[in-house]
Amino acid sequence: MKYNQLFTAMLVSGMLLGCNSETESTSAVQTAEPVQQTEAVSEVTTAKDLLMAEWTGPYEGVPAFDKVSLTGLKAALEDAMTMNLAEIETIANNADAPTFENTIVEMEKAGKELNRIFTYYGIWSANRSSTEFREIQGEMAPKLSAFFSKINQNDKLFQRVSSVYNSEEVKSLRKDQQRLVWLVYNGFARNGATLSGEKKARYAEINQRLAQLHTKFANNVLADEENYVLYLEKSQLGGLTDSIVNAAASAAKERGKEGQYAFTNTRSSMDPFLTYSTERDLRQKVWETYYNRGDNGDEFDNNEIIKEILTLRHERIGLLGYKNYASWRLEDRMAKKPENAIALMEKVWPAAIARVDQEVADMMEIAKHDGIKEFKPWDYRHYAEKVRIEKYALDSNEVKQYLQVEKLQEAMFYVSGRLFNYDFTEITDGSVPVFHEDVRVWDVKDKTSGEHIGLFYLDPYARKGKRSGAWATTYRSHTTFEGKTNVLSSNNSNFIKGQDGEPTLVSWDDAETFFHEFGHALHFLSSQVEYPTLNGGVRDYTEFQSQLLERWITTDEVINKYLVHYKTGEPMPKELVAKIKQAATFNEGFKTTEYLASAIIDMKLHTIDPEGLDPDKFEREELGKLNMPSSIVMRHRTPHFGHVFSGEGYSAAYYGYMWAEVLTSDASEAFEEAPGGYYDPEVAAKLVEHLFSVRNAVDPAEAYRAFRGRDANVDALMRDRGFPVTK
Repeated sequence: MKYNQLFTAMLVSGMLLGCNSETESTSAVQTAEPVQQTEAVSEVTTAKDLLMAEWTGPYEGVPAFDKVSLTGLKAALEDAMTMNLAEIETIANNADAPTFENTIVEMEKAGKELNRIFTYYGIWSANRSSTEFREIQGEMAPKLSAFFSKINQNDKLFQRVSSVYNSEEVKSLRKDQQRLVWLVYNGFARNGATLSGEKKARYAEINQRLAQLHTKFANNVLADEENYVLYLEKSQLGGLTDSIVNAAASAAKERGKEGQYAFTNTRSSMDPFLTYSTERDLRQKVWETYYNRGDNGDEFDNNEIIKEILTLRHERIGLLGYKNYASWRLEDRMAKKPENAIALMEKVWPAAIARVDQEVADMMEIAKHDGIKEFKPWDYRHYAEKVRIEKYALDSNEVKQYLQVEKLQEAMFYVSGRLFNYDFTEITDGSVPVFHEDVRVWDVKDKTSGEHIGLFYLDPYARKGKRSGAWATTYRSHTTFEGKTNVLSSNNSNFIKGQDGEPTLVSWDDAETFFHEFGHALHFLSSQVEYPTLNGGVRDYTEFQSQLLERWITTDEVINKYLVHYKTGEPMPKELVAKIKQAATFNEGFKTTEYLASAIIDMKLHTIDPEGLDPDKFEREELGKLNMPSSIVMRHRTPHFGHVFSGEGYSAAYYGYMWAEVLTSDASEAFEEAPGGYYDPEVAAKLVEHLFSVRNAVDPAEAYRAFRGRDANVDALMRDRGFPVTK
């Protein structure tokens, strides 16, 4: 009953797949003669059956991305929910005494049809977009919430789970099975199963309303990303590099504006524009448009939605007896309680904002020659780049010439071969369906034995209807409890595609993100767990493995083999490599402060009583108390903070990136201390065994100690960022 991770993406995003023919067929059903109505019903049934069907074809079966349509989605979801509830009732009403096998394992088996549908649902939500899907999503969100509440609040089922949890049998189970029992029991207990009567009904009611609000929040942000496209003429492109200009020309052409240059309202478009554009008024416009997403006082404004979400979350955890939402959220995380997460952030914050003061002083030395008297947030990236060139003689555009998406992908495969013994072979015969022509697929095997591990899907490029950012997910996870299954893993990015025949060049930050998401994919592919639920994760831990993989991009092996000039094919010069490494902590004040501001505000919002809250005012006042530098804003301002308000995956948990970064910095030092450095075979073997393959079958703190021999030390993080280590 562990549902596909793309269902999380579905909740986080409102993106959908459009198909005009589907709109027409819906209209036909409403107006057609009886014979046509019968045909339409038959079409819905066929489409529904395909969405629910077992996957066929090679590689243990693959999703039918090339055949499914929205036509039968609602019917498929409704039928699959009914089937899943029937499975649950069978388990709950079993006359035999509760055991691990007849209760916990049977629950793990349930919901296969729904899981397959969620794979397609997630693609329509995160990778493609249409008005038709949004309508379905808005209608189905509360129904799906009610469905999950029926399971979480099934008294008979919970009593059986509780019986197993408290039984003598559990003591004789393997450790991973004991953890599975605990995870299942805890999932019920923390989500209303212990409530009764009016409280239980209210809990379910709140969840249904939150499902609607999360969907609305995500769709509002998406609307602002899609509706605000800046079209420029050639005379307005001052300072922009050829690769940026070419990408903007391609984006405009795709939107029917050939001859102009389009800059979309996404980070992948905003960031390079602010870095290179010499047009300060346009930098301000791009900056304001991006950071005001969800905060424009129009039909897509999210402030009232935020207030209602926070109010409902606070009421819901009150029903369970918790003092605030963050206390409930962190109880089963590595941090355990908000105070521990806050303590970590407060330790780093002073050093971060002190570094910002230094960075701004350096930038103003250059900016004053351009007549700038007051430094603004839309100036930061631009003048940081100038300081980088002056202080380190490091030009980001020069670096970019050596960062081709294709070569970076090859580098990732090389690293996985050295650390995990994986071999990636691209599948080009069309045997594996994809949902867009940009998507590529690789067969992943063990290099030594030739054993098939799974597939790796890559959807690298930005397009209209695809949610911004980068993410990883699985369509199928490794399990062995019903026979061994392979892994269908997926990485998704939003690179701006180069013009026809030209490679796609990306920034150093984008290259690190590419490696980061591949770290998630390796975490999926290396799983050795038996049960689906154990493929889940602890939020302030699961980012660790992916953050760690970013470190390999600066290894000599990767730099020398794969960071080659896109025109000459020559490897990156040693002098440039040295500059990159010397500038490793450059601009760390900006990066740490913008992130921490978002994480701290997230935690503060979830540790207060939100009654009477004005989100914009709260954000301003709390940042003021923190002495937030005026030259920087939160990485994700509250009105578009999708991590926190498009779902609950990162609510009161955005701190988790820094918590995981402590582990990352400490684990990196383990490699740096090893004889073979980052490719040391003994440390790599321990990495795979203790930190990747076990997924959530082992408590994260216990797993890390098995790898490192001790707990992680926060001083490693401070050293990594070039901040002073305080005693």
